[in-house]
Amino acid sequence: MNEKEIAALISLIDDPDENIFHQVKSKLLSMGEEVIPALEQHWESNHLGLVFQHRVENLIHEIQFEAVRSGLEQWVKDGGNDLLQGVLLVNRYQYPDLDEGKIKRKLHQLKQDVWLELNDNLTGFEKVRVINHVLFEVHNLSGNKKNYHAPQNSYLNNVLESGKGNPLSLSIIYILICEMVDVPVFGVNLPNHFILAYLDELGIISKISGEENDGVLFYINPFSRGTIFNRKEIEQFLDQLKLEKKKEYFKPCDNIAIVKRVITNLVYSYEKLGYKDKSEELKILYAAIDSAGLAEGTI
Repeated sequence: MNEKEIAALISLIDDPDENIFHQVKSKLLSMGEEVIPALEQHWESNHLGLVFQHRVENLIHEIQFEAVRSGLEQWVKDGGNDLLQGVLLVNRYQYPDLDEGKIKRKLHQLKQDVWLELNDNLTGFEKVRVINHVLFEVHNLSGNKKNYHAPQNSYLNNVLESGKGNPLSLSIIYILICEMVDVPVFGVNLPNHFILAYLDELGIISKISGEENDGVLFYINPFSRGTIFNRKEIEQFLDQLKLEKKKEYFKPCDNIAIVKRVITNLVYSYEKLGYKDKSEELKILYAAIDSAGLAEGTI
């Protein structure tokens, strides 16, 4: 459709005939994000009344929401290999005009500062100390203990800007930086707390003790400024929660599980604040990931 046809269609949004409005709405929704600038332009002109403005606002939100939903579905179908892409898609739920370039530049800065301090002669423990120093001392990232369940703790753009996040968002930043500098650190989907595992690529623990270690050299807690700990402490934590010691609580999880947990955290945060509409929409995003994964056999 050309600009005049789109403008004519938009002018019918406040038509009192509900059937006409629903036909117009369906057509505009099918056009996707490309029609948003025209909708915004007509909304800003502010001469078609409150009904028109309200309907345009809802239309824009539905289009943007559908873009996030379909984007997450496609991300899963593509294998969910790019963690940053999945996390940014969730960020776009709250921030449709997200400046991805700004986020990537900040992550690159963190990576550069870490890379300058690393060398091949360092042990795994020494590499983690370097990463901890850069993230938690130089750049002052920290856990938001005062406002732990706030939604902003789950949005990467907010965390990078404020320097405060929850265990999962801090872990995501940690994982992304480690990925960039080729350090084998991955997420562990522990109940009630997200942590990291440094993989035992050389089989050091098995060679020394002969014990099974799930391929993990040690664990890291980014929420406690990168504290290093071992398997026994996870076992004690699970005992406190009276939970079964399942294998997945000790082993790295995939990126799809991480993004699903971001959404789960947001659902809880918005429900706690009384934002039922947001929590229901996020449940739809979660279901979209699940259905896409089942279709592709990845979950």
